[in-house]
Amino acid sequence: MLDLEYGLLQLTRQHRDGSYGTQRERRRTLSLVARQLYRTLNYRLPNIRSLKPKHVAALVALWKNTVSVATQKNRIAALRWWADKVGKRNIVPTTNAQLGVGKRAYRFNVSKAIHHPELAIQRVKDPHVAMGLRLQEAFGLRRAEAMKLRPSQADHGHYLELKSAWCKGGRPRVIPIRTAQQRAVLDQAKALARGGSLMPSHKSYREQVHTWEYQTTRAGLSHTHGLRHAYAQQRYFELTGFKAPAAGGPRRFALSTDQQRLDTAARVQIAEELGHSRIAITHYLGR
Repeated sequence: MLDLEYGLLQLTRQHRDGSYGTQRERRRTLSLVARQLYRTLNYRLPNIRSLKPKHVAALVALWKNTVSVATQKNRIAALRWWADKVGKRNIVPTTNAQLGVGKRAYRFNVSKAIHHPELAIQRVKDPHVAMGLRLQEAFGLRRAEAMKLRPSQADHGHYLELKSAWCKGGRPRVIPIRTAQQRAVLDQAKALARGGSLMPSHKSYREQVHTWEYQTTRAGLSHTHGLRHAYAQQRYFELTGFKAPAAGGPRRFALSTDQQRLDTAARVQIAEELGHSRIAITHYLGR
């Protein structure tokens, strides 16, 4: 292991910011950065405090020719974190535009939804993972939310209340309980959790993430975020009366004035239920 790579690993161990998944991705990114600086760009940084603007510029130039805008932004975020932790915040510009990195390009009208996943879920052997998947399908939860959720605490009869500690970015939210299927899944989850969360009491969060990834991959459900896409598209149909563009429905420009009002209102509602503050994030729906 390179000295710089080891130093960055130690830095991530000293500062455990964000969720486990965020920390893991940061470690991977900074390890890659250390290797690219040394092997690809021929920079021999002696330690983690040796980062300079020229190194940042060289890395960004390399990434522009090799990876997507989304990946560029994620890697730049890791560079900002590194610079901040070693007291050199000004090394990395505060905006991506200053580095010449543009907006992410979403493929809006290609559906990634996973509909009717029950057969695949039945192949999952871990009962907590299987229940988490059913909660994702029924309520549009993220994976971490489905694991951390305490069903008995969250159940308020006609709605599910997610506490800030369970949610990405500490953003609490309320999700309506609209169907008998949602009620049945929630009651099953309460019975399994016995007042606790959807993680076995003898496992840490990290251990259960590994179990989740292993079980879902074997069951053919490695990208379970598609369950949130399916939830969003179903809610859009309920709220508007017509399918979302990503599900084969009409594009926004083809809608009447009244339908466009329905479209906007539905996107606002769905964004809130999914835990997003911006309508644009509902690219689950197309446009």
